[in-house]
Amino acid sequence: MIIVDNVSKYFGEKQVLHGINTQFEEGKVNLIIGRSGSGKTVLMKCLVGLFTPEEGKVLYSGREFHHLPDNEKLLLRKEMGMVFQGSALFDSMTIEENVTFPLDMFTDQSESEKLDRANFCLECVDLENVNKLYPAELSGGMKKRAAIARALACNPKYLFFDEPNSGLDPKTSLLIDELITKITHDFNTTTVVNTHDLNSIITIGETISFIYQGHLEWRGSSDNILTSDNATLNDFIYAQPLTQRIRPK
Repeated sequence: MIIVDNVSKYFGEKQVLHGINTQFEEGKVNLIIGRSGSGKTVLMKCLVGLFTPEEGKVLYSGREFHHLPDNEKLLLRKEMGMVFQGSALFDSMTIEENVTFPLDMFTDQSESEKLDRANFCLECVDLENVNKLYPAELSGGMKKRAAIARALACNPKYLFFDEPNSGLDPKTSLLIDELITKITHDFNTTTVVNTHDLNSIITIGETISFIYQGHLEWRGSSDNILTSDNATLNDFIYAQPLTQRIRPK
């Protein structure tokens, strides 16, 4: 579990996050939602250590991340997997090399062990026989799945996704959402997804933290988000179109 305890973040004199209190639960798909500029990306960057909050704490199973000694912080980072909005694959590397890259950095596995792990991770995302291809040879959805395979390489306890459906068509977005849910439940990860995609919110949001102007405005799940009486949340939800890919529960 990840606990966010009264986290505030400033850039100069501008306060972007205002005393955020929320938590992200193990074995669930946890969403951070909000409009562009709401502070949700800043919150995620505080979670993964790209930003340090001026106030408050981020605790991973009781470990206060930002105040750990460097060696312990490195060990905790090894437990994290990150999928960036644009996939962030290395264009000059094959897909196999991209997936084994974290293993090269963080493990002393043999080449055969790294290859076995890469193949396992690619199978998990239904990407087989692409090992020797380069990112430019893949579709947008395949690139995203390859990025997920790379994030899985070190068998993370915590998985982070930044706008995973950005730039994808509705059908491919649905496949990515289903994959995120399957991986979360199969591997019992604490998964955090930063999104403003309403279809993802409705279909995969097991816990949802709604950020508005840097404040935690609402916390709940996809089961009760459409019936909330929070006016600010309703303005955000009902201003967005629903596509036909939403399935009844």
